[in-house]
Amino acid sequence: RGGAEMEGSGDASRAVADWRLAVWTLCSVLLPVLITAWCSFQRSRRQLQIRDIFRKSKHDWHYTDLFGQPSYCCVCAQHILRGAFCGCCGLRVCERCLKKADQRFLCKEIMMRGTAGAPSSMPHHWIRGNVPLCSCCIVCKQQCGTQPKLCDYRCVWCQYTVHDECMVDSLRTEDCTFGEFKDLIIPPYYLSAINQMRKEKRTSYEKVVPYCGKHWMPVMVLANTRSGNNMGEILLGEFKMLLNPVQVFDLSKIAPAKALQLCTWLPCNAVRVLVCGGDGTVGWVLDAIDEMKIKGQERYIPQVAVLPLGTGNDLSNTLGWGAGYAGEVPVEQILRNVMEADGIKLDRWKVQVTNKGYYNLRKPKVFTMNNYFSIGPDALMALNFHAHREKTPSLFSSRIINKAVYFFYGTKDCLVQECKDLNKKVELELDGERIELPNLEGIIVLNIGYWGGGCRLWEGMGDEPYPLARHDDGLLEVVGVHGSFHCAQIQVKLANPVRLGQAHTVRLILKSSKMPMQVDGEPWAQGPCTVTITHKTHALMLYHSGEQTDDDDASSLSE
Repeated sequence: RGGAEMEGSGDASRAVADWRLAVWTLCSVLLPVLITAWCSFQRSRRQLQIRDIFRKSKHDWHYTDLFGQPSYCCVCAQHILRGAFCGCCGLRVCERCLKKADQRFLCKEIMMRGTAGAPSSMPHHWIRGNVPLCSCCIVCKQQCGTQPKLCDYRCVWCQYTVHDECMVDSLRTEDCTFGEFKDLIIPPYYLSAINQMRKEKRTSYEKVVPYCGKHWMPVMVLANTRSGNNMGEILLGEFKMLLNPVQVFDLSKIAPAKALQLCTWLPCNAVRVLVCGGDGTVGWVLDAIDEMKIKGQERYIPQVAVLPLGTGNDLSNTLGWGAGYAGEVPVEQILRNVMEADGIKLDRWKVQVTNKGYYNLRKPKVFTMNNYFSIGPDALMALNFHAHREKTPSLFSSRIINKAVYFFYGTKDCLVQECKDLNKKVELELDGERIELPNLEGIIVLNIGYWGGGCRLWEGMGDEPYPLARHDDGLLEVVGVHGSFHCAQIQVKLANPVRLGQAHTVRLILKSSKMPMQVDGEPWAQGPCTVTITHKTHALMLYHSGEQTDDDDASSLSE
């Protein structure tokens, strides 16, 4: 009996031990899961709170971390591991201090509040810490931001910096001069005064202009964040830091026609517009400027400069702004170039495509041309590229990839020759005179000097005395090519194009079959039709002589 009792107690103790083991095993499994779930919940809750602050804030908040740019929190002065920075005023805070900083610190004010009369000045707006390493103190002229902590001050308008020990009360209340780019910045007090005048239905804006300086030429920045190498987002933030945020527009969120209405608040014939994007973006902006002319706003028409972010960038190359921008030039230098650029005119042309057929009741297609019109192999490459980019746009986010795809389709056409015997399918008239065509695969009608991503097509190898192509003489240059391989030879200066002539009006008749066509990189497949190109208007552009290429020295002198 005693043995049975001992055996029973042993079984009970083993059962208890098994239960304890099961409980500890369950805890060891569930506890990490619960901790992970709780942390995930807290993280998602924190992210929702941060997004809510981003959405409601007057700051232009963006995420940042230790790997993005080492910096210090403007509230707790600790090193930022995860946090946010304002793209307008440059304020940087950690996640924990974000709400407090959003309430405590003001961002750049685009318009002064609570001002009576017409103010002509405003004080500095100082932000402490995270100053540029290359900056110098305006008091002692020594380098700022050298200590590994939150130190020194920067004015968000004039970009002046000052050491903590050099900051005196007089600097806190001193009027801001807006620094190097005072002639480009729209001061908040100007917009405040104009807004008050509009409420009172007064239009004598010229009375306010003297407060902004004798050589004031306000600039507007219109950036396409979807162009070429996707640098538009970075540029938007950098321009907002240097200018009034109201001057900087994201064309993916606001149309050019709406953005350009700011010109009506500014002095007549003084505004300059910097378009950050490809040639297509420039054409979009120029179309919006033409709409201003239709509305009777000719006196507010701005001059247009280009920062090339697209793939081809032939128009920007023609105007001296370079063949492509990849961040190699500081934004400050870009603004200096805009200030120094000279005004010129650019011919714009009307391209009308009328389909053939007795029963065709559709209206003719009408395009506006700035660069060139073509039919043949280069239009076929553009059509194939466009079709694949429409299917998978995420793959075409790099200028190098885009050019590689063009190269692939050009190589393919060298073998297939889809556009052969073009001379048998079309008729060409220049200023009403019929042109006998040799054996060709393509015809290109040029308005500007550059074509195909940097090639001066009309001049070719430059070994023949042909007049240089101009973009303001009311003349079009018409050339022919024998195929994709011939185009490649012209681009590396191993061949000349077939020069067909110059004309004020070009008429091209496609008699049979379907052929690829393009206007300024916008391609389509076209059946029998008549294409008529006539002069439409002039656009006011800005020419920068400092970015000309080696083979453009002579042509820039004539322009």
